[in-house]
Amino acid sequence: MSTAVLEALEEAVAAAAERVGPAVVGLGRGWGRGSGVVIAEGRVMTNAHVLRGDEVAVRRADGEVALGRVAGLDEALDVAVIAADTGGAPAVTWEPAAVDELRAGRAVFALANPGGRGLRTTFGLVTATGRSFRGPGGRRIGGSIEHSAPLPRGSSGGPLVDADGRLLGINSVRMEGGLLLALPADAALRSVADQLGRGEVPARPRLGLALAPPRAARRLRAAVGLPEREGLLVRGVEAGSPADSAGLRQGDLLVAAGGRELDGVDALLDALEAATGELPLTVVRGTEEREVIAHFSL
Repeated sequence: MSTAVLEALEEAVAAAAERVGPAVVGLGRGWGRGSGVVIAEGRVMTNAHVLRGDEVAVRRADGEVALGRVAGLDEALDVAVIAADTGGAPAVTWEPAAVDELRAGRAVFALANPGGRGLRTTFGLVTATGRSFRGPGGRRIGGSIEHSAPLPRGSSGGPLVDADGRLLGINSVRMEGGLLLALPADAALRSVADQLGRGEVPARPRLGLALAPPRAARRLRAAVGLPEREGLLVRGVEAGSPADSAGLRQGDLLVAAGGRELDGVDALLDALEAATGELPLTVVRGTEEREVIAHFSL
């Protein structure tokens, strides 16, 4: 690698640290906690999984420590917003359209302040987009950015930015081989962050079902003579829920939702996310297949 290239890389890393570093905070005390990024005056965004309880120490770039409280938390998306004195630190530049321009090979910079132990800034490349991982509650989170900028333990919740300092994602998961996954800082995440900052819980449609684990479902299907086909076996129905109103009951086999075949819980959750007010369901009860519609409000 030529001297000119090395010097350019050094300058880029230093510029990212200077431009974005003031917006990066440490959460808790020690390597076991996490990092966060100022998204507005008095508001810090981080991963939900780094928080323990409703309060957390927030160490700012100026070295001062403020006591923050959780303004809102979305475990399904693994994101939270903390209300804290940000000491006039500038918010990170957030332009959701920047995420739409991302491609493999794009240079990125990851920043963190692990547990308040000081700013870390590293360089890497986008290795893939549209990746997915499991959130704290086991729900699949899609659309994530995979990149090669290394970071130490305690960096979860810190920002991933481009060469212009624009927020691209929130570093969330460390993968085998040293790669990381970041939640994409797209328009959807911006909307969720704004809601959480106001103390609102993002509305998500729910059916009100309890589903049997796949192995138990196979055993029960064989015991009661249900056909061997892909689907989700209903173990219970919440009274007064959209599933209850649609007529679903214990022992039903859900085989499709919103026109999509159900080969797992993720497929049902994806269909729910895409639904707007109602969700057509295909159900097998005994040997009879029927169509029902679950209605819900957001």
